[in-house]
Amino acid sequence: MRDQFSSTQVIRKPAVTSKGGIVAAQSSRAAQVGAEVLAAGGDCVDAVIATTFALGVLEPWMSGLGGGGAMVLYRAREDRYEVIDYGMRAPASLRAEDYPLTGGGAASDIFPWPRVKDDRNIHGPGSIAVPGVVAGMEEAHRRHAKLPWKELLAPSTALAGEGLAVDWWTTVMISSAAADLRRYPASAAAYLQDGLPPNPQWGIRSNVRMPQDRLKATMAQLASAGPRDFYEGDLAQSLAADIQTAGGALSVEDLKPFRSVVREPLAIPYRGGSVFATPELTAGPTLARTLGLLQENLEPARGGPDAAAYIAYASALQKAYRERLKDMGDEDGRRALGAETLAPACTTHFSAVDRDGNMAAVTQTLLSTFGSKFVSGQTGITMNNGIMWFDPTPGTPNSLAPGKRCLTNYTPVLAQAADGRRVAVGASGGRRILPAVSQLLSFVMDYGMDLDAAIHQPRIDASEGAIVIGDVRLPQAAREALGSRFDYEEARIQNLPMKFACPSVVLRDGETNSGATEPFHAWSEAVAEG
Repeated sequence: MRDQFSSTQVIRKPAVTSKGGIVAAQSSRAAQVGAEVLAAGGDCVDAVIATTFALGVLEPWMSGLGGGGAMVLYRAREDRYEVIDYGMRAPASLRAEDYPLTGGGAASDIFPWPRVKDDRNIHGPGSIAVPGVVAGMEEAHRRHAKLPWKELLAPSTALAGEGLAVDWWTTVMISSAAADLRRYPASAAAYLQDGLPPNPQWGIRSNVRMPQDRLKATMAQLASAGPRDFYEGDLAQSLAADIQTAGGALSVEDLKPFRSVVREPLAIPYRGGSVFATPELTAGPTLARTLGLLQENLEPARGGPDAAAYIAYASALQKAYRERLKDMGDEDGRRALGAETLAPACTTHFSAVDRDGNMAAVTQTLLSTFGSKFVSGQTGITMNNGIMWFDPTPGTPNSLAPGKRCLTNYTPVLAQAADGRRVAVGASGGRRILPAVSQLLSFVMDYGMDLDAAIHQPRIDASEGAIVIGDVRLPQAAREALGSRFDYEEARIQNLPMKFACPSVVLRDGETNSGATEPFHAWSEAVAEG
């Protein structure tokens, strides 16, 4: 089907350069919060914590207190990399027999698992896994923060007090999930007006906002009582009561023992430099395989990626994905990803660097848009649907079971190029994240691009099985070469539905920092301190 969009429109979003710190995020307001923390003397990790909680208020369809994630950190003074993993887990109180199969085929044409009765594993209280974001921020703060916890949560508390601003992007995102949001009273109250998505008004002084009073009170409680209150205190009691009353399994006993895990990053040698990625149940191992194949088969040409480079990208990604699908799940020490790569997801990624050269790549998610679509009435928290990522069929490595870790597509990465430059990169976009991260690393490490060039360089996607998707802005020679070798389709970069991932990147060259975000995302921005 021919699209109806302009073929001549040009959209650019220049990279930002500064001697000070920079936060690059999918929400310009959240990036501003992080940059203000840096300007106040905060460490890169202080900016990470403040930006995380601000994103949960400003962009609640992507992440928040009810989600999970991971970050890769570089600590300049120690010249050391580390991973903080705060991915979600199935509740220990979960019962697999509560997820009977209907025998009616797959949940959808792009969702690989057999359908469960009432879609209990996809939306609603039964789809909720133990969230990890608060525990991740707790560990990051304990290890590296300079500023008090309460001070770092103050901006998000204030933002919740303002209410969720309704612009066209807010309306689009709420509309995409409205059919399920209206199933749950607290969700409908939080995000719908008279059962329909809210709309911004035409008047220049109009200001439509959705109240977030419950979430404001929760943020204030979390700020004053500390992070363990979310897992052990009054917040834990309220959250568990709401979920269990609605028919879910999550209990205070599930929340109480949850801790994030500090891991050694997956160190990947590449082109005279090093890439540091998340290990285990993330896309990091598949990134390592992709880069290994690129190092063998890509010969960087002068002037940037040519047709041969895009052929190499597509071949490496397809081979790495095929291998990934052979072994999946959290069972018997097996730590590879699998068929969850076929299901769409929504995440948020941001990257940060401070004036001292500390860096962070942070990816967080509710998994689907608005996660479970279930909002806890007492707390105002939108909860994840982590149970969706388990196979409801018994007897597979990724079968649904109590206490198992959820699979993820995210790939936050730090890298040092052969020329000494360091880059923090990641993206949102579910299965499309890995192809974007792989190519952006190549643009910087193989071709020496700065961020302004890298963020505007057309990319491909090779995460849909045999199909390779090319940006219509690719050079004609590359388009023809891809078309001759692969089952090839072309797409424009657009806001929704995304055909390519949405990256946010920072780079440090000597003592100069730069930042860039996806030009086509309406909200994203790289913001420098001061």
